[in-house]
Amino acid sequence: MRVVGGGGGAGPPPPPANPRRPPPPARPRARAAAPRSRPRDTPPPPPLGPNPTDPALVTAGTVVELVHLATLYHDDVMDEATQRRGAVSVNARWGNNIAILAGDYLFAHASRLTSTLGPDAVRIIAETFAELVTGQMRETMGAKQTQDPVEHYLRVVWEKTGSLIAAAGRFGGTFSGAGPEHVERLARLGDAVGTAFQISDDIIDISSSAEQSGKTPGTDLREGVHTLPVLYALRESGADGDRLRTLLDHPLESDAEVEEALELLRRSPGMAKAKEKLQEYADLADTELSALPAGPANDALSRLVRYTIERVG
Repeated sequence: MRVVGGGGGAGPPPPPANPRRPPPPARPRARAAAPRSRPRDTPPPPPLGPNPTDPALVTAGTVVELVHLATLYHDDVMDEATQRRGAVSVNARWGNNIAILAGDYLFAHASRLTSTLGPDAVRIIAETFAELVTGQMRETMGAKQTQDPVEHYLRVVWEKTGSLIAAAGRFGGTFSGAGPEHVERLARLGDAVGTAFQISDDIIDISSSAEQSGKTPGTDLREGVHTLPVLYALRESGADGDRLRTLLDHPLESDAEVEEALELLRRSPGMAKAKEKLQEYADLADTELSALPAGPANDALSRLVRYTIERVG
């Protein structure tokens, strides 16, 4: 502790010039994510109620995006990712410890903002935190021997992605003054959109190049994580199915093995089945949208659902 003045007493360090300005490691991802993820990857709270300009909606949207960014920091550490959205990942640039702390900083900032929205908002975001962490733990531990791997995958996807978009829907309905029925519909819409978006992301991870997706293809394969297209492909019979099961019996390490597995997956019927499941969730989202008031917010959400389907090609 530094001595302040001439009296020899210990005093606190001077406060930072701007205590709300994030440290450098917390900034690059936000800039890198912005062009592609706003407003589509994590939709802002949809203002379908009678108060679409309530300032609380802006605060709630900021909370959701900060949580989203924080999870990306932590995901990249666990995935040992070197890039995301075409930019160098924070963990690759600053190291794992700083990346984790930067994510924690964003969580803390989101919590501070949530406290200004009232106790119900604090409860919603706390429950969402719990779902996000549970989903990551469930994915890391893997499915039990007696559990259907597809069911396990869909549960993880909802916990890691759907729960956050559901919170965005709940926030949008609540702070725009929507009635309880519409708030619940918006939450269910978020469940469906979030799950669909993650499925589409997993399809793109296999079907697209690094230049197209901004991420390294086959990242999940290298870690032994089996996403929906992989799980369906592993159920296929024939020579391709046999070879894929042999390859994916362990995490892939060589680039040659990863490329071979990607090629097998791209021509597998499992890709078509994954797209069918994606369409099922899009249909669920459309069903909820059809029961919500028409208007600009509904139109924007409908475009988001279509984009989630169209982005997989």
